[in-house]
Amino acid sequence: MTALILCAAAAFVLAALFGVIFIPMLRRLKFGQEIREVGPSWHKNKSGTPTMGGIIFIAAIIITVILQSCVGLFGGGNADFSQAAAVLLTSLGFGAVGFIDDYIKVVKKRNLGLNEKQKFLAQAVVAVLFTVWAYFYAPMKSEIFIPFTDKTLSLGVFYIPLVLFVMLGGVNSVNLTDGLDGLASSVTAIVSLFFCAAFMFAASLPSEFSGAPETYAGAASFAAALFGGLLGFLLYNKYPAKVFMGDTGSLFLGGAVASMAVVLGNPLILILVGFVYICETLSVIIQVTVYKKTGKRVFKMSPLHHHFEMCGWSERKVVAVFTFITAALCAVAYLAIL
Repeated sequence: MTALILCAAAAFVLAALFGVIFIPMLRRLKFGQEIREVGPSWHKNKSGTPTMGGIIFIAAIIITVILQSCVGLFGGGNADFSQAAAVLLTSLGFGAVGFIDDYIKVVKKRNLGLNEKQKFLAQAVVAVLFTVWAYFYAPMKSEIFIPFTDKTLSLGVFYIPLVLFVMLGGVNSVNLTDGLDGLASSVTAIVSLFFCAAFMFAASLPSEFSGAPETYAGAASFAAALFGGLLGFLLYNKYPAKVFMGDTGSLFLGGAVASMAVVLGNPLILILVGFVYICETLSVIIQVTVYKKTGKRVFKMSPLHHHFEMCGWSERKVVAVFTFITAALCAVAYLAIL
């Protein structure tokens, strides 16, 4: 427990320091966000706010995980960091796709960045690599836990399409959630805290039940670093935001959340802990589908957070409510794995 607290604290301090360094640098480079015309009109005053700020918490997480895994700076015994390394590398792979997308937006001045086919193909490559690794090397391999039971389900080769769906769906859902100051970072901080607790619980179980307790201990360190890094980032990303995470940050977070669920052997738990992400995605799907068929809108604006804004909610209220819902459902999800 002490090691995890120190990991979170280290990532928090590093992110706080990197914010002081990187935000002025992003301003000097004129890496400002262009606000799309289709968004809420009152968001236009955010135009020019530095983006690609995800590098702040990504750098903090990388350094913290390396210090813990390579030199054991924060203690923690004989944890195996192979699973944590896989999660980190996968997250970085998705983050790299986001970085390219952001670069095109801010340097090439193409506000939409990569086109849909390019982005999907790049994400699919990362997702396939992780899925192949998970099929052979994740603690549960092709088995998954069933929430609220003590049973597992062996999926065999059907594990592969499930993980691919979880990875691609999870990554893009988090990306859609990143639309208000502090929203994606607040929600994901709570989700990362859940995974830290879940990995700690799995590490406390005998190997015949959990698969590999020492690897779960290593994964818990990554989740703790993610939590601390996001808290440090929130110093600058909370309303009114001084920096946006950009696709660099949101795709990294999506990769982290989805891959942690797979490593835990419990991808179905994302239905609970990722409820906000799922609602954001469904709101877009429903809005587009219904509008194409009827010419009418179900929501005043999608994704869902914009609908509540159009209903008169402030950004702070939306973030607070969505974060509270996530915290409540994460508590339920923790009971589901006990």
